Amino acid sequence: MGEWFDGYSQYSDDELIDRLRRGETSVMDYICDKYKNLVRSKAKSMFILGADSEDLIQEGMIGLFKAVRDYDMGRDASFSTFAELCVNRQIYTAVQAAKRKKHFPLNTYVPLDGETAGDDRDGLRLAELLTDRPELNPEELFLDKERVAYLEKTIEEELSDFENQVLDLYITGMSYTQIAKVLGRDEKATDNALQRLKAKIKKML
Repeated sequence: MGEWFDGYSQYSDDELIDRLRRGETSVMDYICDKYKNLVRSKAKSMFILGADSEDLIQEGMIGLFKAVRDYDMGRDASFSTFAELCVNRQIYTAVQAAKRKKHFPLNTYVPLDGETAGDDRDGLRLAELLTDRPELNPEELFLDKERVAYLEKTIEEELSDFENQVLDLYITGMSYTQIAKVLGRDEKATDNALQRLKAKIKKML
């Protein structure tokens, strides 16, 4: 990081955004550099849903620009929290557009219990459950992959639009509170949708 970047490190995000809005345009480069790892991590977490990783990073940066543009110092808790929300929303919108062109991948992780997809104590990875069995011969393996594809299609059809959206974000590791913020929905309604979709998927399995 250059010396002029180091000069900005002494300022808070609110101070930086204030300076930017007063015409100090170089501040934007510093903010982009400061939050680039956040954008990359969000793009990586949502890559599982199916989209080009570089495209998702670009969308994430657009979300960051929108966060800088729309941040209200008197309303929003902190810029970092607001930026994370904007980045998540922007990337998810891109993922939804990509998803219309293809089904979610066969290694989609569907945790039926636990708070996040990272907690695999009681989760189910469909591909592992149905295809990752070394004793199967090639013909059986092909048939099991067909079964996985059919199951995924059935899940998507059986869930409501809202439940599918919740599932999309849940398999990236988000909690229901984070999902509610990204989708702009009530936390209780989001948690209820999560419990419903878990129950539906369990019945299908």
